[in-house]
Amino acid sequence: MYTAQGKIDQRDILEQYLPLVRRQALALRVKLPASVELEDLIQAGMVGLLEAQGRFDAKGGASFATFASQRVRGAMIDELRSRDWLPRSVRRGAREMDACVQRLEQQLGRPPEEAEIAEQLDMSLDDYRRLLNDTNNGYLLPFEELMEAGGEARLCAEPIPSPFAALASGEQREGLIAAIEALPEREKLLMALYYQEELNLKEIGAVLGVTESRVSQLHSQAISRLRAKLVKAA
Repeated sequence: MYTAQGKIDQRDILEQYLPLVRRQALALRVKLPASVELEDLIQAGMVGLLEAQGRFDAKGGASFATFASQRVRGAMIDELRSRDWLPRSVRRGAREMDACVQRLEQQLGRPPEEAEIAEQLDMSLDDYRRLLNDTNNGYLLPFEELMEAGGEARLCAEPIPSPFAALASGEQREGLIAAIEALPEREKLLMALYYQEELNLKEIGAVLGVTESRVSQLHSQAISRLRAKLVKAA
């Protein structure tokens, strides 16, 4: 594994740790939309692996395997963050949806139903659900990645940041927890299954008795409700 100069041999590293990179990519891939290619994650992970080789210092106390595993996952997360997932039209639709949800909650004194939001947006229910699917593709990272990222965590470009970025940076923590508690029961359960139990969308669909696509829609709607509440509280 080491050369005559005491350096870690690059070829040995790639061969030995490729299964680790692939496992990391597969574990992350099940949390992501279908548009994210497994090979892109693996490629980013391999770059992270080579960076780990160059930066590893055995005097630091950690094993190379531990150091490499962290850097591989970090490189995959960096790759996801670097992408501009949402077209401008979808961002505009997301902003309009958030404003609509906030307005209806104030008027009704409760979380609005899907049909009420769609009507207020002058959309059919099918069109509204398509918007939910589109916007959900911007929320890619599992909760633990947000926590690790601190205040720098962003799931899509401004001006529709994830409400979890506030929690990760320690801001509005109590407000976010209260907002989650105020979600409709099914959406609150979905958030717990996804972010705490770490189930993927297919597994959550089996629990809720709905399709994977429907889970994606409900997730996006829950995020919109949380954003609306946090904006109101700010």
